[in-house]
Amino acid sequence: MLIIGLTGGIGSGKSTVTQLFADFSIPIIDADVIAHQITQPNQPALKLIAENISNETINNDGSLNRDKLRALIFSQPHQKQQLENLLHPLVYAEIAAQIAELNSAYCIVSVPLLIETQKTQMVDRVLVIDCPEQQQIQRVMQRSQLTKAQVHAIMTTQASRAQRQAVADDIIDNSNSFIHLAEQVKKLHNSYLLLSLA
Repeated sequence: MLIIGLTGGIGSGKSTVTQLFADFSIPIIDADVIAHQITQPNQPALKLIAENISNETINNDGSLNRDKLRALIFSQPHQKQQLENLLHPLVYAEIAAQIAELNSAYCIVSVPLLIETQKTQMVDRVLVIDCPEQQQIQRVMQRSQLTKAQVHAIMTTQASRAQRQAVADDIIDNSNSFIHLAEQVKKLHNSYLLLSLA
């Protein structure tokens, strides 16, 4: 089975593209979804966060206070590194487990930090969702009600547009219309089906 690692900066349109692949009945494994699942109440990752990051990030009902955690890791870079050291091995182990259960021509593994975590070797091809940085900023500001400075701060922690393009096997340009985006996905879908037969 061909494993496609889908990545891109914040606001590039990763979710929209993964949904377009899902519409072709292609299995999607999403690192963000897994990270969310493993930090639910009574999950081991939550205990690790409380013990190693801060007990104050856990609400009274035992759930993770994501806003508090986000504020903490962006104000203290060493805490961000610590959090990633805790979560990434668990996330990648779950990705591998889910891949092992699939029976498909190819699958999409959506990992926002695929390049930053140097995990490109776990996939057969790297697919980058790309758009101009100004467009990323505008989209995230509209979607998440963040300020331009906040979006920019997040972007500085991610690989640059040039770094992503440098490792990409395939690039989808998401700077135009939805129709243009869907056409690119359809073309790549057919290309991946052919590659999976090789």
